[in-house]
Amino acid sequence: MATMYYEKDAPLDGLKGKKVCVIGYGSQGHAHSQNLRDSGIEVSVSELEGTPNFALAKEHGFSPTTIEKAMVGASLLIITLPDEMQAKIYETQIKPNLKPGQTLGFCHGFNIHFGYIKPTPGVNVVMIAPKGPGHLVRAEYEKGGGVPCLIAVHTDADKNAKKIALAWANGIGGARAGVIETTFKEETETDLFGEQAVLCGGLSALIKAGFETLVEAGYQPEIAYFECMHEVKLIVDLFYQGGLSYMRYSISNTAEYGDLTRGPRIVTPETKKEMKKILGEITSGQFAKEWVDEYKNGLKNFNALYEKDHGSQLEQVGRKLRKMMKWVHAKEV
Repeated sequence: MATMYYEKDAPLDGLKGKKVCVIGYGSQGHAHSQNLRDSGIEVSVSELEGTPNFALAKEHGFSPTTIEKAMVGASLLIITLPDEMQAKIYETQIKPNLKPGQTLGFCHGFNIHFGYIKPTPGVNVVMIAPKGPGHLVRAEYEKGGGVPCLIAVHTDADKNAKKIALAWANGIGGARAGVIETTFKEETETDLFGEQAVLCGGLSALIKAGFETLVEAGYQPEIAYFECMHEVKLIVDLFYQGGLSYMRYSISNTAEYGDLTRGPRIVTPETKKEMKKILGEITSGQFAKEWVDEYKNGLKNFNALYEKDHGSQLEQVGRKLRKMMKWVHAKEV
């Protein structure tokens, strides 16, 4: 059974009267910075001048500056930069300015677990990984709630690492929902697997295949979009509220029978076999190396794959239909 922590287990004392430095004002960075500040913690922000995130940090009332300046006097350094950028920036800008007694904080274990960042001895290394995107971390906090988080301690140099991490989790609202104890290894490998096999890769591929099957059979693209893309949210919301059982309780008997008898024909033993292969690529470090090499080589394959999907019929139809549904608050990129 997982060990869970809540607000009573995670007093803000570990950060009260101390300064937190957030490096990067992107998805997670903006949420952690604002939530910690609203929890009464002093926060300094580092972001690259001239970028949209720099302007956003200023708009939110921060005075973003260089990493070196933002780190001065900080007890906790929260690194929210993209995984592929962290190692180089750590070596060139963070490591030279680290002081004994400071705590390195990560929102994902990728670089520590796979060894791309080798922390300086004498500093704590911890992780608070919200189980949701940054905009949700911020929105739930503002509503008085929070996004569940994972906590892990990699290095406890001063015997206060866990106390500091729990205070961080509480400060961003995570302790309101629950903080689950884990390791850098477990968080990294399960997170990558979930993204690739289910939440992003698996679901995206399923939606695309369903849409294409209907269109190729002669059905209208708009109807195929509603059936295979738009209605996904309705079903996922039911999952979110009450699991598989509540979803099946909420749909028609016809839909439930189709679910129970046809679903296993889509996700077959061969599919699960491929999932195990993907998990093996993650645990061996193969995927991490592939992704880091892709970044170092200029993201050519990454960009080509993105553009192919970005211009697909599914995306074109979706952009047209979302314009007609103002209540969706479409966010086109």
